[in-house]
Amino acid sequence: MASDVDTAPLVGRAELVQTVRSALLGDLTQGQTAAVFLTGESGVGKTRLLGEIGARLRGQGALVLNGSCLDIGDASPLHPLLQALRRFDADLSAAHARTSSAVRGLLQMFADETAGPDGAGALLERVSRGLHLIAEGRPLVLILDDLQWVDRSTRQLLLYLLAGLGDLQLSVLAAVRAESLQGAHPLRRVLTELRRLRTVRVLDLAPLDRADTELLAAAVVGRALPADAAEQVWQRSGGNPFVIEELARDLRDGRDGLSETLREIFLDRVDALPQHAHAVVHAVAAGVEPVQHWLLAEVLRLPEDELIEAARAAVAHRLLVGADDGYRLRHKLVAEVLEHELLPAERSGLHRRYAEALTAAPAELHQARLAHHWRLAGEPARALPAAVAAAQEAERLHGYAEAHRHWSAALQLAAGSAAVDRVELLGHAAEAAHHCGEHARALALLEELAEVQGGAPSCALHIRRARYLAAAGRSALAEEEYQRALEAADCSPRDRATAAAHLAELLLHLGRYVDAGQRAREALALAADVEGSATAVVLASSALGFSDAYLEDPDAGLAVMRRALDTAERAGRPEDVACAYLHLAELLTGPLNILEEGVVVARRGAERVAELGLGRTWETRLLAIATNGLFRVGQWAEAEKVVAAALRHRPSGADAVELLLARCRLSVGYGDIQAADRDLDAVATVLAGGGARHVIPLLTLRAGLAMWEGRHDVARQAVQRGLTESRSDDVTILAALVWHGLRAEAEAHASRTVAVDPTAVRRLRDVADRVARKSASAAGPVRSVVEGFLALCTAEVSRLDGSDPELWALSVVEWDRRNHPYPAAYSRLRQAEALLARRSRVATAGKLLREAYRVAQGLGAVPLTSEIRALAGRARVSLDESEPTGGARGAVPTESADDELTVLTAREREVLALVAEGLTNKEIGLRLFISERTIGVHVSHIFDKLQVRTRVQASAIQLRNRRG
Repeated sequence: MASDVDTAPLVGRAELVQTVRSALLGDLTQGQTAAVFLTGESGVGKTRLLGEIGARLRGQGALVLNGSCLDIGDASPLHPLLQALRRFDADLSAAHARTSSAVRGLLQMFADETAGPDGAGALLERVSRGLHLIAEGRPLVLILDDLQWVDRSTRQLLLYLLAGLGDLQLSVLAAVRAESLQGAHPLRRVLTELRRLRTVRVLDLAPLDRADTELLAAAVVGRALPADAAEQVWQRSGGNPFVIEELARDLRDGRDGLSETLREIFLDRVDALPQHAHAVVHAVAAGVEPVQHWLLAEVLRLPEDELIEAARAAVAHRLLVGADDGYRLRHKLVAEVLEHELLPAERSGLHRRYAEALTAAPAELHQARLAHHWRLAGEPARALPAAVAAAQEAERLHGYAEAHRHWSAALQLAAGSAAVDRVELLGHAAEAAHHCGEHARALALLEELAEVQGGAPSCALHIRRARYLAAAGRSALAEEEYQRALEAADCSPRDRATAAAHLAELLLHLGRYVDAGQRAREALALAADVEGSATAVVLASSALGFSDAYLEDPDAGLAVMRRALDTAERAGRPEDVACAYLHLAELLTGPLNILEEGVVVARRGAERVAELGLGRTWETRLLAIATNGLFRVGQWAEAEKVVAAALRHRPSGADAVELLLARCRLSVGYGDIQAADRDLDAVATVLAGGGARHVIPLLTLRAGLAMWEGRHDVARQAVQRGLTESRSDDVTILAALVWHGLRAEAEAHASRTVAVDPTAVRRLRDVADRVARKSASAAGPVRSVVEGFLALCTAEVSRLDGSDPELWALSVVEWDRRNHPYPAAYSRLRQAEALLARRSRVATAGKLLREAYRVAQGLGAVPLTSEIRALAGRARVSLDESEPTGGARGAVPTESADDELTVLTAREREVLALVAEGLTNKEIGLRLFISERTIGVHVSHIFDKLQVRTRVQASAIQLRNRRG
């Protein structure tokens, strides 16, 4: 079964192609044979693989004959071989007269063949001799498609040749449609015989996995698919390449529904089933997978033996998959096709039988299916209590996306019913929507709830609205709602503690650490008088710990935050656990610059909150923090993987903002201008009413991107806008913004495309001074990070009147000390530039450029790499570390090559030495008194920095340098 999408690439089969090529032409000598039989369902790509492998074998010098079997019952004897020979003869040119003569001689032999006393054995021997003449000493490969329809004579020929009875080097590659090999099919016996031969392999061609499905669909459509479209193609196709291509072509051409091609293909396969198997497939299509055997028996009411035989037939025809937990459709499309083949009364009858069977076998885990079947049976009153029970069951298991779906279904089922408390349903549905990241839906449901309740909004309603607004990224409105809650007349002590704690946490997100600390203290004081206020305690403690760690005492603040995490874990409320992990990871990877531990905490927290059902929201934000930490330590490839994993959740609101900013940092670093622009525009849209803690990084990234594009005036405008965001205590992000502003002016001066703005420079220097003064009262680690940015600022200013290499050297030291490779590499570039401009210490400049180049290349920082290359080209400095910087050709360099391990930190060298001794991560952790997870982080960093993939390769570098 071939698709007409001729341009679709061969996806997900590279390893299989190599395996087959090796099996067929690997170590065969004259007189030896080999065979590979590819089995698989229709559309899985067998024919495409035969063509692809045949072309490659032909390129290796093999003589390839292609034939296919016919589905016409008693086909003419040896039809596929005759067809292959005729095709081959037609393709031969005049230059191959000898080969053509041998082919035509063999064809004539077939034409003249008559029944005789020698029988089939003599014919097979003559065929073998004829093939030997055609091959002319070359390896001969016979490729046969649709072998399930093979005639008896061809089966005998295969057994004869593959048994080694013909004196030629022969390989056979054949495709077999698996669903056709039913019962006593004669080919089954042939394959059983052939499997005994050492050089014969039977390989089952599996469907594509999800990643390859998405890749193939994108190739057909011509662009990457949106996440929901990719998910739909995966679910509907089951990984079948033909179906994927058909669905993708429909997407590309804007066609809705199911194409007639696919509909007819699947209907033909269902119609070919025996009667009871036909009923089994219809029943499974109407059920909720997996459909257990006992449930199928209750629905179909067939005798056990007949049911098993029917299910076996459906599985054998590749329409169902049987497993220990029940039956599933191999392709979701089958359900779509069959839905229109039953009358409405037949469909509702099937669903009623399902619902009655599930009702008779009560179990909590059946509630979702029970609601589904009663609804489709036309019984909303019986479906409603099951939907509510299913929603409550999902919430108990932290399945908030499922709970939201069930509460929404309950709202629909309850429409128009006076006996149902709609306020309660709306409240549950809104909270479930909030937890699963459907922020706009949560706010809409809350507004509907307020309308149904009537009257003035309560304090509790203000708090909920504020929580939902904050999660949606509308921070200013959220702050106003919390203030309204605190001022509400009906605000109880519990509500007041809750509102104050949530407000403290919001202020923390906005970077207003002083205000957050004050509100957190108020909240803790209020919570002390209220029993069961664990949530308020966790939120307020997290905010207070972060504030104290940033402004005063990192150790004391960290201790408060760790206690908050312990409190959250003991209380068991998922959102509290997530919040505690989030702020702890943020503090470590940000202000305190304890990057590796911060990344570990962020990833551990992401795993934990995923277990608690908060994957789309809190897990996404924690993975964004991990991405930022990995970016700073130069693990960009790993950061990219983390972003990709998080984006599969399709986050929205504030969760999306965090992740898009993290991805944009990578895009700016990589120089992917379009991707960065797209993400920045998306963040700007979501951030209406957002605070400085997000707006300033957004504008900083906008400036950085504009500078790589050479639009220094645009960069200046972005920075100047950022300077108006004054309501933030986060001097770190402000220092980064000021550096970008001064860098933009320096770039303008160097490029001479835009005039330097003296007013802007003066304002930026004033802000830098203010940042320096303000950071003086911050905690030590915060001051340390700010000092790094201020070193960059001072050095950038020097570029305006003759760059000072000593200032850039100080910046190099600052960023090396903090283990931030990107700004360190940038500083080396500028130091080299300043030295070359002064025509002094050219050898030192060359060494700096080579170090910067190595780091930039390792990161994949394309714009930075390009600028380094441009400067090196102008200065005639070689970036190849094995070559001398200058002097006579072949001169002996005065300095030895750099130690390969200089890129590693002291701790990483220590870990690598133990890796080279053969210790496991656990053993290294015990030796160094570090957790096994942290050792794993170190090892990952070592691999990336040394550009190796295995412990053996890393150990070889360690041993090589130790000997040196």
